[in-house]
Amino acid sequence: MKPPLALSFDLDDTLLDGSRLRESIIKACGEIAASHPDLDPAQLVDANSHVWQQYWPDVEARWTLGSLTGASLSLEAWRRTLHACGCTDEAVAKLAAKIHGRLARDALRLFDDVRQFMEVVRRAQLRSALITNGASDTQREKLSALGIEKWFHVVVISGEIGVAKPDPSTFAFALNSIGVAPENWWHVGDSLTTDVAGAKMAQLTSVWLNRRGLVRGQADPAPDIEVPSLSHLMPFLKTNDLLRT
Repeated sequence: MKPPLALSFDLDDTLLDGSRLRESIIKACGEIAASHPDLDPAQLVDANSHVWQQYWPDVEARWTLGSLTGASLSLEAWRRTLHACGCTDEAVAKLAAKIHGRLARDALRLFDDVRQFMEVVRRAQLRSALITNGASDTQREKLSALGIEKWFHVVVISGEIGVAKPDPSTFAFALNSIGVAPENWWHVGDSLTTDVAGAKMAQLTSVWLNRRGLVRGQADPAPDIEVPSLSHLMPFLKTNDLLRT
């Protein structure tokens, strides 16, 4: 297969390891309860889980397309969590959102293979883009906390352009910004429904980063390439000499 001239990447669960985010919620509930003895941390954790199960389906599209900010989403979720635990104090809700925001930022980590892979991309002088679904404030804060925005020639966030993957126009935005033809562009992502499907509709080479070893269903789109880690993608990009140096 012909090596690409440009690569685009999904963010969440592709570059960004979200496995510690659950722990950040548990820690936040502990800190909130420590500040307000009438609140029980275990009850807060349970209530928060129920709130997200009920609230998220109603607002996911608004958050993804930018009509609801991440800050507003978080505050409302904590407001509902506390209300379920008998607390209706708005000041406590704002404190809870602030505490969790700090702990969630601290929990942000890149997968272990990301930095080495992106260094190979840089040394190979490939153009690169980030294409991610989510509210602008949420996704920009992640990039800032991780210090990785400088890796990309263009960053496309659905909440900033009002359209989301798998819509091919999200990919077209990146292609037009960089000026590389679709046949020379590969998109890497963990989601079959947004990344692989979207890349195929945009006529890009679709790379399914299947870190969890999932089994693709018959109705799922078929990726052009499937790899379990970014390190398995390296041989597609440059010669062995480059990878050794």
